[in-house]
Amino acid sequence: MPEKNSGPSSAMDGGISGHKVSTSADVFIQTVSAAVHHSSDLIVKSIPPSLTLIYIDNLVDTKALTDHIILELVKYPGVSSQNLTSYLPVPQVKLTEEVGDAVRALMDGSVLIHVEGDAQIVLANIPTTESRSLSAPEMESQVIGAQVAFNESLSTNVSLIRRLIKNPDLCNELMEVGERSTTSVALLYIKGVASDEMVNTLRQRITDLETDSVLDSSILEQLIDDNSLSIFPQMLLTERPDKLCGELLNGKLGLIIDGSSLAIVCPHSFLEFFQSQEDQNLRWQIATFTRLLRFSAVVLSVFLTPLYVAALTYHYEVIPQTLLVPLSESRALVPFPPLFEALLLELIIELLREAGVRLPSKVGQTIGIVGGIVVGTAAVQAGVTSNILIIIIALGALSSFTTPSYMMGNVIRLIRFPLILLAGLWGFYGVMLGFCFIMVELLRQSSLGSPYTAPFYPPRLMDWGDSLVRLPLPLTFKRPSNTRPEDEDKFEPAPIDPENDKLKVN
Repeated sequence: MPEKNSGPSSAMDGGISGHKVSTSADVFIQTVSAAVHHSSDLIVKSIPPSLTLIYIDNLVDTKALTDHIILELVKYPGVSSQNLTSYLPVPQVKLTEEVGDAVRALMDGSVLIHVEGDAQIVLANIPTTESRSLSAPEMESQVIGAQVAFNESLSTNVSLIRRLIKNPDLCNELMEVGERSTTSVALLYIKGVASDEMVNTLRQRITDLETDSVLDSSILEQLIDDNSLSIFPQMLLTERPDKLCGELLNGKLGLIIDGSSLAIVCPHSFLEFFQSQEDQNLRWQIATFTRLLRFSAVVLSVFLTPLYVAALTYHYEVIPQTLLVPLSESRALVPFPPLFEALLLELIIELLREAGVRLPSKVGQTIGIVGGIVVGTAAVQAGVTSNILIIIIALGALSSFTTPSYMMGNVIRLIRFPLILLAGLWGFYGVMLGFCFIMVELLRQSSLGSPYTAPFYPPRLMDWGDSLVRLPLPLTFKRPSNTRPEDEDKFEPAPIDPENDKLKVN
């Protein structure tokens, strides 16, 4: 049997880990070329009398290569590798004696500079900097607040955080993940606020990963969360820099992955998935009303259709008499039982939603609107479903869109189906059984070791002021206790008293 690769070095350097750099340029060129399987985009350039440049085309900045490396090397013919590190005007320059390190640096956008007769090689990192320009958030849009979202550049995303949190205690730890293809991951936290135990736990989970590659933050989130088998996400994915900064100031941790436009925030409780960054920008009365509206919409989206199926299948006595006549007339021509009728319409709604997402944006909106109207009208006229159920299904689908987190919105969409099945089998008892299963699943979850149902279980009264409701900001001066922050107070809790103002207007 073939041997399994032992780690990143064996997978990323062509199996030449531990080999030393040859003093001969020809031997070194052959070694590197063999390591990358003689790829056509491997460029080799010679600068007389003794310098050789090796790099991967399109991975290095050609302008920086010409201005900061080639033109500088021409000025210093015959210079040693040791002295080149101080002559080159490139921020990231280092020496190595290992061919494996050189090949990994080559894949990361570095230029290998070999000096004939030297046993060390210079690694000058000048990667390309093409990236998508900054734009407004699409999934987490808001009216009041910053209108900028992350893009796919790690350096750009970290700079956005640095501009908002101008504090030397903001720590940025860079790590590499992946054995076949390495991806840079930035661990962000505020020293003196974030829990050292949580920082060590998250750092260990990332460094212990043994995977071929991590191409997106959503993949990394599934690899490092507490329970990857659960349907509920335990870490938040956000595209908003201000959202991530607010969570960092609350003592949480952030992860930014190179090539992904979504950052990871942890730990995160269940209720926090239904909170928006805009809640902090609004007056507390409006923010409280909006949060309660979202929570009510979630309950409505999950339980409205199952309760309809249970009532029409087993519990006619709970329906008011004034509704029995129009309900009976609406279902008079429907040949299917309520269970099949509800599942059919829910599947049609999901098909329309999925088609609208996969099609181009302009066509997708048209398909969603026109398709919903046409299918709904045709279904009622054909006697496949009733008018009342269409209203209930549409109301449940509309309510699911109020969830700020896309990942949690998908969960809300999915758990309706088993609840509808339980309602069709056992009525209200089935709905209650499904509700108990959901509660047990929530109570057994954790996020980076923090209770998933905080602050209600275990009860933490000080955190209730910024959970289902949002009290005035002077009353929310404590950081969330589920993050176990080292500094518990965000600001001085004493409110401003206008009577104490010294400056009076005449």
